[in-house]
Amino acid sequence: MDQATNLRNIVKNSQVANRRRAKVITVTSGKGGVGKSNISVNLAIQLRKMGKSVIVFDADFGLANVEVIFGVIPKYNLFDVIYNNKTITEVLTNGPLGIEFLSGGSGVKELLRLDKTQIELLVTKLAELDRYADVIIIDTGAGISDAVLSFLSASHEVILVTTPEPTSVTDAYAVLKAIRNNKIDEIEGHIHVLVNRVRSDKEGREIFDKLNKVSQKFLNIELRTIGYLPEDRFLPRAVIEQKPISILYPKANIVKSFEELSTKIMEDYDEEEKTTRGLGNIFTNFLRHKDRR
Repeated sequence: MDQATNLRNIVKNSQVANRRRAKVITVTSGKGGVGKSNISVNLAIQLRKMGKSVIVFDADFGLANVEVIFGVIPKYNLFDVIYNNKTITEVLTNGPLGIEFLSGGSGVKELLRLDKTQIELLVTKLAELDRYADVIIIDTGAGISDAVLSFLSASHEVILVTTPEPTSVTDAYAVLKAIRNNKIDEIEGHIHVLVNRVRSDKEGREIFDKLNKVSQKFLNIELRTIGYLPEDRFLPRAVIEQKPISILYPKANIVKSFEELSTKIMEDYDEEEKTTRGLGNIFTNFLRHKDRR
């Protein structure tokens, strides 16, 4: 039995034991600095207000943007799960409104050098998160690394963030091209484009239409729009205060957009899909993608 097959069995057994599978939403982008972490955090807040239990997984290893926005310093991170024998509940950090988050911290290079026993331990512990939340939001690093592609393949829904900036749109297309090249067919039809920092809905629609047209023509991937987020002068203030804008300025224009976003992302959720994926599958898929290269 090869390692990937063994890991899939571990995930399957763990998930059967847990009997609950969280909806996994991955927020990603081709370019850094487009607002992924703010989107992840404020989406989590709105979903929490809808009565969902939420965990945010900060998978942008080494940058720790989620904890900065929450204004909370975690005691432990994912590195401690692997090397310091911490349980998954011990490394979860409490954020506002009862939201919990898991910091990736540093150590991404070490994650790429795990031995079989360490990988099996991590997969089993990640799969446990399914029973602690209704929704798990993964805030990935920017770009098209193997780790990012693995997070995408483990997700029920993908939110691809771009801005009207031409380089951001080009880099978003690069993510879609990587999805096609790596044959991550399971998420096609579940890729939602979110255009951030638009001056108007019209601008947002134009950006989406442009990206969708090129994606359909050259990649045969049809995208779905999930909305547009306006430029908001209150957002930089909230970042400086290290508090999510949905809490600090609940009447800001962008907060209304986050409310609409949280509603839309939950509307299309097929309950049956809960039985096919989960956070524990991330490292199984990670190995699968490594084997392809």
